[in-house]
Amino acid sequence: MCGIAGLINLRSDAPNPDRDLALRMARALRHRGPDGFGIYRDRHVALAHARLSIIDLDGGWQPMANAEETLWVCFNGEIFNYIELREELTAKGHHFRTKSDTEALIHAYAEYGEAMVDRLNGQWAFVLWDVQRRRAFFSRDRVGINPLFWTVHRGVLRFASEVKSLFQDPTIPRAISRDGLDEALTFWAPVAPLTPYEGVQQIPPGSVATLDLDRDVAPRVSIRFRPEFPVGRARGSVDDEAALVSSVREAVRGGSTIRLRADVPVGSYLSGGLDSTIVAALIASNREVPLRTFSVEFAEREFDEAEHQRDAVAHLGTSHASIQCGDADIARVFPDVVYHAEAPLLRTAPAPLFILARLVRQSGYRVVLTGEGADEFFAGYDIFREDRVRRFWARHPDSKLRPQLLLRLYPYLQRSPVAQVEMAKAFFGRNLAQTDDPFYSHRPRWDATSRIKLMLDPAMREGVADTAAADRLREQLPADFMRWTPLARAQYLEIATLLSGYLLSSQGERMMMANSVEGRFPFLDPNVMDVADALPDALKLRTLDEKHVLKRAMGDLLPPGVLARKKQPYRAPVVQPFFGGGSPDYVETCLSPDAIKDAGIWQPQPVASLVAKCRKTGGKSMSNTDDMAFCAILSTQLMARDILQGARVVSAADDTSGRLGVDVDRLRDAAG
Repeated sequence: MCGIAGLINLRSDAPNPDRDLALRMARALRHRGPDGFGIYRDRHVALAHARLSIIDLDGGWQPMANAEETLWVCFNGEIFNYIELREELTAKGHHFRTKSDTEALIHAYAEYGEAMVDRLNGQWAFVLWDVQRRRAFFSRDRVGINPLFWTVHRGVLRFASEVKSLFQDPTIPRAISRDGLDEALTFWAPVAPLTPYEGVQQIPPGSVATLDLDRDVAPRVSIRFRPEFPVGRARGSVDDEAALVSSVREAVRGGSTIRLRADVPVGSYLSGGLDSTIVAALIASNREVPLRTFSVEFAEREFDEAEHQRDAVAHLGTSHASIQCGDADIARVFPDVVYHAEAPLLRTAPAPLFILARLVRQSGYRVVLTGEGADEFFAGYDIFREDRVRRFWARHPDSKLRPQLLLRLYPYLQRSPVAQVEMAKAFFGRNLAQTDDPFYSHRPRWDATSRIKLMLDPAMREGVADTAAADRLREQLPADFMRWTPLARAQYLEIATLLSGYLLSSQGERMMMANSVEGRFPFLDPNVMDVADALPDALKLRTLDEKHVLKRAMGDLLPPGVLARKKQPYRAPVVQPFFGGGSPDYVETCLSPDAIKDAGIWQPQPVASLVAKCRKTGGKSMSNTDDMAFCAILSTQLMARDILQGARVVSAADDTSGRLGVDVDRLRDAAG
């Protein structure tokens, strides 16, 4: 993957696009594209690119044009079926000059127009500039693996892969978005088009946008893809079930195989859980040399999965590298993590993945496959089991036995909300009978997270209703949402909020790209997602057995210990790293009463009380709400220091070194 950025004049009387600014915007993304830069400029646009070379190392430079130079593309991502697209388009008379997947986008657009996105299997964010029509076409992949932000200011639209690139323009206002922060403190991340920054939007996952300079003052956005589930409860015979299990196996195998296409070595993460082990097993079974795998270990047993990682490595015969992450490591990299995530964080979990991606890069790899998406599309999370138990309990709310099922949830948490039946009944029993609430499955999580908002400065809550986040999400729900099964509804909410906004962004793509590593996600292959969406509920969540169909489809490839183990989501210590062995200087600086007051995000007194509690306990035995509150406060304070105040953002683009692989300037040529 790479980094893209650019400027588009929305007014005919606007100054010429600023070439130097466009290059600064690209250089601020050097971590995404360390191999060089490119730029195209005419009277209306400046397109800039930072390249991470993965496919066609010599010929894939961008921005890239067709032979007539009437279509230009600036592209971040990978189109995995580019070989098939190339053959299809060649048969239609198109002539290719490179071997890159980027060129397939240009010819596909010329042949199919905006419908070209229907033919793509990949992960992408791109902008196509049609010179003759004076039209820009934007697109982002189905689940938003690749980011794309924009803002309009003084008659110019600026777009970029990251917000820090937009902020290279010193005239752009910088402020926290009240609505964006409200959603982050409800769903863990803003739901597109919202972002944490006032005036900055993101293209929603699965969307396209068109900007026609002859008629538009802003891009016209339309959603082209989103998860769709069968209406009603799908049922089938035993024979149907066997065929569906087989279809899952073939879809996941195909999604893994096609993601090996690269002109550089490809490795794989191996957490020791079901999903990453499935991906590694499928790859390793088709290789003559051992697959290179990578994992992170923790000193604390509560978080560590090293035993299962070793079992998987021994079973698969991979060439493995691991790195142990301790409290001091998390505290040391956390400012960098927030800087690259560009978002409030309610957990420190991105930090170890930042460290793991660095290990991958230091090992000479720049592409890894991971297991993200399996839990969302095959119903692997406890939130799905939780919803099923609550609905079962709600049929007989006075039952003494039904709440006992809650004890089967969250066995890996030391401070589990189901540690005691009475505590579990109080936590999960709220609004128990409101099963027609479209957000029934997620209300317990959202309510718990939203308590953090009580600590916000009143100015940050002004004009934001308590129900605003849920109200906005309700307006975006598909027309058939309430006709889906409860499990399907819960899956959709998890995909639309946590997967796209947090897991694939702050915890995923951003941490990898911070270290110039591209992540690929076989479970997010469009065929895999479509097969999973069409499955009957019982094949995904059989009673309380999560990802039932994956276990049946892939069990013969896996070590018995991995197949039999209970689901344990990836987690990391939260508060302890910052107080267990002395606080880093930046913690004291960012959380001082003066710093809290100056930032204007939080109330100084509640923050001071929470910090005192953290110091007293050393960060141990804190409640989940306190954990989330501390992390949210520290991360937003770091955002205010490093992104809004701007010194670090500006310095990111000061390095002017690097190859300029493409340099096309129509204005300079005309002047010459």
